[in-house]
Amino acid sequence: MALSSSSIAIISLSALLVLPISLPAHDTSAIPPAESIHEQSTANAPEVPAPSPPVTPPLVLFDRLTVTGGPGSVDEIPGSAHYIGKEELQRQSQSDVARVLRTVPGVNIQDEEGYGLRPNIGMRGTGVERSQKITLMEDGVLIAPAPYSAPAAYYFPTIGRMESIEVRKGSSSIRQGPYTTGGALNLISTSVPSDFAAHVNLAAGEDATVRMHASIGDSIGRFGWLIETYQLDTDGFKRLDGGGDTGFELHDYVAKLRYNSPWDARVQQAFELKLGHTTQSGRETYLGISDADFALTPNRRYAASQEDFIDANHEQYQLRHFIQPSASLDVTTTVYRNDFFRNWYKLDSVAGVSVASILDDPETFSTQLAILRGARDDAGSLKLRANRRDYYAQGVQSVVALRRTTTALDHELEIGLRYHQDQEDRFQQDDSWSMIGGRMFLAQEGAPGSNANRIGEASALAFFVQDRMTFGRWSVTPGFRFESIDFTQTDYGRTDARREGTMARVLRNDVRVLIPGIGASYSIAPSLSIFGGVHRGFAPPGPGSDERTRPEESINYESGVRYTGKPMTAQLVAFFNDYENLLGRDTLSSGGGGTGNLFNGGRVEVKGLEASLQSDFRQLTRLPVSLPVRLAYTWTRAVFESSFETSFDDWAPRVEKGDRLPYLPEHQWATGLGVAFDRWSCAVDITYTDSMRTVAGRGATAANERTDSYLLTDLTTSYSILPRLRLFAQVRNLTDETYIAARRPAGVRPGLPRTVLAGVSWDF
Repeated sequence: MALSSSSIAIISLSALLVLPISLPAHDTSAIPPAESIHEQSTANAPEVPAPSPPVTPPLVLFDRLTVTGGPGSVDEIPGSAHYIGKEELQRQSQSDVARVLRTVPGVNIQDEEGYGLRPNIGMRGTGVERSQKITLMEDGVLIAPAPYSAPAAYYFPTIGRMESIEVRKGSSSIRQGPYTTGGALNLISTSVPSDFAAHVNLAAGEDATVRMHASIGDSIGRFGWLIETYQLDTDGFKRLDGGGDTGFELHDYVAKLRYNSPWDARVQQAFELKLGHTTQSGRETYLGISDADFALTPNRRYAASQEDFIDANHEQYQLRHFIQPSASLDVTTTVYRNDFFRNWYKLDSVAGVSVASILDDPETFSTQLAILRGARDDAGSLKLRANRRDYYAQGVQSVVALRRTTTALDHELEIGLRYHQDQEDRFQQDDSWSMIGGRMFLAQEGAPGSNANRIGEASALAFFVQDRMTFGRWSVTPGFRFESIDFTQTDYGRTDARREGTMARVLRNDVRVLIPGIGASYSIAPSLSIFGGVHRGFAPPGPGSDERTRPEESINYESGVRYTGKPMTAQLVAFFNDYENLLGRDTLSSGGGGTGNLFNGGRVEVKGLEASLQSDFRQLTRLPVSLPVRLAYTWTRAVFESSFETSFDDWAPRVEKGDRLPYLPEHQWATGLGVAFDRWSCAVDITYTDSMRTVAGRGATAANERTDSYLLTDLTTSYSILPRLRLFAQVRNLTDETYIAARRPAGVRPGLPRTVLAGVSWDF
């Protein structure tokens, strides 16, 4: 049952009124100013006279929307954590989050359409398909369309409007959930400025690509506001047989309103309302091409994909309240709602054979392949599916933070509570089309709901406690997370379009799980520390699973060393994930039938090594020029520890003990080199991704069961005409590398070819 708006309001109000009831007496310690909502206040500020309020009072929020605590706290976490800040995001000026995250070790990525619209992201071998095995958030709030009942992220926040990105792995990631095996990815949106600020970024390039990012905001007295938009249109780089558009249009809008207490108030409080609206429409397809056609024309699209089209709409609502009764206590409460609709109309089969099967074995299905190419006429055997789905996710969450110092021990205790509901509503149909002379014509429209007509729902109560204790050179962070999840799936059948329920089949299952973890670090020297941790990994099974389906569970270990001195910072981490049971999910995006069925994978062991380094050689050379350098490397090996038979396409038909997991590169690395003068800067980003198996196996890999290894070079340069006005140019895939990025959902999929973009950026 959906949580009504009145219920949300009552829960939120209760959290705001009840939580501070038993607070200690107000502390009159002064709170230092901060630039934005994401910065932190000092835990124990000295007592000083309150200053006179400035014309524009600065806002201080010890806000719990971050997962790392910001750039100043990353090095204090007893686990692997990375923060990509505003300056780095502006330098890269990327619209593809995959290209940004390749610089973070331990993050696994599989390309799909070349633009990062629906990225496939995993961490430490969790699996990458639709980013469904990581905890994905925006501003500390779950942002996947239905994180519990349908976690596949067919919606992904627009990276171009983000202010920073956080990645947190290891035992410290149990603070977030429900997916705790790999880690959490948190995208932090543009904050309300403390003074008037405006920004415009305009760019244009190949394939009729036009990009715009603009924002304007201000803080006046107790009020602050921000309006922002991000627009991206392109005709696409693939070439459709017979001509036609293969691109997309993305339009993203965000508005924020903030009200905060006076600067000299004894109790600091703030409210922030965030509203978001995103639409996407495009000629996107699941249909790839054969190996033979890729060798001749890698960017080709078959004629049978000419009617494929996606229409998506996302609405976002967040209301956050912050209160800091004293320097040692703060409470952050957020009420949220996300609505997402998408209808992906795309080719599913030809003459009863799935497009994945045709392209896996083009010789056997040569007749169907000829129809795909538009080289053979056919009457009515092409089935296109209207993959219509409605999602919502809503809830309320609160985090209480208490800091206390004794003679022997410093505590930073966090207690969090979240009540969440989400739903996926599938109402799909298949239409029949004909291919005549390379053009498609509608032959018969299917009955609404005749393919899928079901609703999956989840309600979850989550609770976590985490205490960071510091004594001497030691820092120990024990904690646990508890998840109580109830799933319901109602299948109305393919003939009950009005959902009267006469033949409805209802499945219910529930999960209760305790997820403990502990991390510790020891400071060997002021700039050198070692750390380690162990925690339980968990991923919920989802609605529709039967009694044979077990939750995904694991025990995860990590240990590392971190150096944070000058002129560089460096980190080396070893990890080992011991799965008791790995889950696979049947989806269309993985090349399956889209049933959503879950498959037990049994015991799996994942081990790996992560290394990263950042430096600016200017500090060594004393030259009047910045010379930043960034390095990242990941080695991962994941194998099944049991043998079994399965119908899951990524593993089928049989897995033997010792087989490697698919879509997981063994080696990947990234290098960033830059030079910056007063007005001119240039940066080169080079990333390497090893070839990947596309099905489970061992030993030598057949050519049609692997992707290519590839080396990508991106070049970005800019010149400042005025202090706040700069020109820039960007070349992605500078060497025009041609490579197979994936073999799913159906057939070979190419990576983005060389693409040039140039524009102007103005801050005022």
